[in-house]
Amino acid sequence: MKESTESLNFIEHIIEEDLANGFAKDKLRFRFPPEPNGYLHIGHAASICLNFGLGEKYNAPVNLRFDDTNPAKEEQEYVDAIKRDIAWLGFKWAEERYSSDYFQQLYDWAVQLIKEEKAYVDQQSSEEIAAQKGTPTSMGTPSPFRDRSINESLDLFERMKNGEFPAGSYLLRAKIDMASPNMHMRDPILYRIINKAHHRTGSNWCIYPMYDWAHGQSDYVEQVSHSLCTLEFKAHRELYDWYLDQIYDPSLLRPKQREFARRNLSFTVMSKRKLLELVQKKIVNGWDDPRMPTISGLRRRGYTPESIRNFSDIAGISKRDNVTEVSLLEYCIREDLNKTATRVMGVLNPVKLIITNYPTDKTETLYLENNPEDPNSGTHEVPFSRELYIEREDFKEDGGKKFFRLSLDNEVRLKSAYIIKAESLVKDETGEILEIHCTYDPESKSGSGTEASQRKVKGTLHWVSISHAIKAEVREYDRLFLDESPDSHEDKNFLDFINPDSLKIIKEAYLEPYLANATMDEKFQFQRLGYFTLDPDSESGKLVFNKTVGLKDTWTKQNSVSLQTQKPQVAPTQQPKRKALNEIQQISKKLTNLSGEKLETALNSILELAEEVSYDELEPLFNTAAKKVGTRIGVLIALGVLLKKGQQRNEAIEIFIQAGLNDDNEILKLEAEKLV
Repeated sequence: MKESTESLNFIEHIIEEDLANGFAKDKLRFRFPPEPNGYLHIGHAASICLNFGLGEKYNAPVNLRFDDTNPAKEEQEYVDAIKRDIAWLGFKWAEERYSSDYFQQLYDWAVQLIKEEKAYVDQQSSEEIAAQKGTPTSMGTPSPFRDRSINESLDLFERMKNGEFPAGSYLLRAKIDMASPNMHMRDPILYRIINKAHHRTGSNWCIYPMYDWAHGQSDYVEQVSHSLCTLEFKAHRELYDWYLDQIYDPSLLRPKQREFARRNLSFTVMSKRKLLELVQKKIVNGWDDPRMPTISGLRRRGYTPESIRNFSDIAGISKRDNVTEVSLLEYCIREDLNKTATRVMGVLNPVKLIITNYPTDKTETLYLENNPEDPNSGTHEVPFSRELYIEREDFKEDGGKKFFRLSLDNEVRLKSAYIIKAESLVKDETGEILEIHCTYDPESKSGSGTEASQRKVKGTLHWVSISHAIKAEVREYDRLFLDESPDSHEDKNFLDFINPDSLKIIKEAYLEPYLANATMDEKFQFQRLGYFTLDPDSESGKLVFNKTVGLKDTWTKQNSVSLQTQKPQVAPTQQPKRKALNEIQQISKKLTNLSGEKLETALNSILELAEEVSYDELEPLFNTAAKKVGTRIGVLIALGVLLKKGQQRNEAIEIFIQAGLNDDNEILKLEAEKLV
């Protein structure tokens, strides 16, 4: 039976429509094209799961293609890490490819463009070229070298390739349209000089293709049918198609580019540059620090491939950028580990408990269920003795009626053991409790079937036998940032929001001896504390455990609809689309930190979103504080769209425009001048 179209995401709808229109299913081919300039993060996981998931759904090959076109930033270390992460997620690529595989072909096609007067060598600085490009609402001006002769451009281009010129002295640009409303079509750069050895090709090349030139052409060489990119490349699609037009052979498959929203996660950053800054400034301990949103960091923290794939499925694929709550990711790992993690006991903040009526020299073997969610998981042995450790916070001298743990003259059950009653205390000279003296009911052993064993008491505590416990280091991780969106503030650096308490190290935790033989692949629930995994820093006799996530599921309490179906079309975790104005505000906050193509892309996005904004929504933002320059730029751009659509000018508009004219920021002033 054909799958219901209601369960398809919009990318799958596109593919289904192509198939319905006659596209051969055996021609489907996808690719995942990471740049090897950093480690993959949870945002990349969305693209990985999308592309490889489509490959599995349609039984189509998926290539892993490294976009290695910038040797100044790329390293073999990143290539290896990317391959390791994808394989760990459970995906297999059809072919391992590199953009550098096609350097000669790309060069030959560039020569063809020069010969057809569709490309020329420019020798202006990048600043001069950027200034000549104009703005999204004003035309660019042609380069003085735009009409350079074919022979001269061919000669210069070959000499660029041969390494005769320093970096920045010459560029190859496509000759398209300096008046195009799409700034990416205003004679984009095809090649630049980079005098640095490449991790694969060595020093064979001194010029390297820009991503836009290498992207579509590599798709074409590999006969990729659907080239899926994140939303910032939507404005690049026209250029993608123009480049293909110049080389396309009708007898071959022509790729199509389509875009989806990137995955953003709350309380972290997704920029590779910013993640690298965290590493370089030693704010974290490397790319795989468990506080990082990298796949390697999540793996080290104890996340499973299944949890990340499930997270990607539930969060879904969107057409508009949004922020997914990190609590959803935590929900996914908690759900997975609840079904698979072995239950054990560990005490992180110990206080000594002595059962005074238990024989001094006796050791009893009890049995702890490995996982109550899995009836076939079995049990493991836990030693029990007269002297135990319990958590210090599990005892209060006078707990009151609402304290359901241990207090003087009250009873609790020790997990899988006996009911005990606190009788007296031993304290030091400061009043700190050193020992809790208890008695136990010998007839109350868990599972014994006696009447005493079935007595109901207030609470159940975890514990370890002091003489049998092993010492271990435990690392408890919290969110790395205190702010939900640390890189969205105009007037603050994202590092201003670092959580100083994101890592708590417990040097001497006491664990049951079963954990002495723990392996890296095993996951554990420390009962009543959370889920933990062994860290690679562990050595024989010196174990280190990382806390993956707590037991408390705060996320589902905030959502009224059940997640059990885990279907994107009904899951409450599907993030609602933000209003266009909210999107404009989010993009605008970052404008003053952007330059070049990233700034162009952001401005184009604002122009597109402004089509959905009303004047009544926009006017309150006229009062934005003067220091929030980015937001004011975004509001001016949106206002320009409204005025073109017929919005009548009024006093508030004129005052807002005049404020822009009087500002020192060049972009703000330029946008205001356009509205005069």
